[in-house]
Amino acid sequence: MLALLTHIASAAPVPGLKNIVLVHGGLVDASNWRAVHDILAKDGYHVTAVQEPLTGFDSDVAATQRVLDRQDGPVLLVGHSYGGAVITAAGVDPKVKALVYVAAYAPDVGETLTTLNAQVPTELGKFIQAGADGYVSIAPAAKFAALVGSDLPAATSHFMAASQVLMAASSFGVKFTVAAWRSKPSFAIVATEDLVISPELERSMYRRAGAAVTDIRSGHMVNMSHPEQVAKVIEAAARSVR
Repeated sequence: MLALLTHIASAAPVPGLKNIVLVHGGLVDASNWRAVHDILAKDGYHVTAVQEPLTGFDSDVAATQRVLDRQDGPVLLVGHSYGGAVITAAGVDPKVKALVYVAAYAPDVGETLTTLNAQVPTELGKFIQAGADGYVSIAPAAKFAALVGSDLPAATSHFMAASQVLMAASSFGVKFTVAAWRSKPSFAIVATEDLVISPELERSMYRRAGAAVTDIRSGHMVNMSHPEQVAKVIEAAARSVR
């Protein structure tokens, strides 16, 4: 561990944006960015992963804003899944110079995640269960593993199903009043085998955002199953922005 930390600390300066902020999706936590984080840090980037509370959309944006406030310069803001919705709002911060959407929502002004999902529904919608407390989960656990973790090791996907971070159902109904991608360069990854957000919907959102798109043959958790390819896209985005 000490040797790894020493190597990271002594990594050569990187061109373009050095600060990268990673935002996770719903029902999970920031640990799913671990492999991507380690690659980026090894390559000399200053990487921070936001831990969203998932208690409401405004709270998740605020958690991201607190991390942005602590960055020492320009930022590349990256969102996976629901995290794409969060960066679409938080990305209006002046420190944010570009956005990367990883198998993620990229809403426009006036849209909600519910209306977006209705455009191209996936099977996952059948298994989202809302409790009386206003929080949702995916049940049964086997469906979480099969749909969300479709190309992850079975032990990993089953643990993720068992450790879901319950998410406020209200977040799906928030109507967007800003869309950072309208004024900032965007990059995007389509997970071509995604069973959570339709690849067709991903392409549609990224096309209108004018994003530079990379296809990765992967299920929804592409940041876990193909971290090297995801990190490569993020680093290319960071190098392209001055």
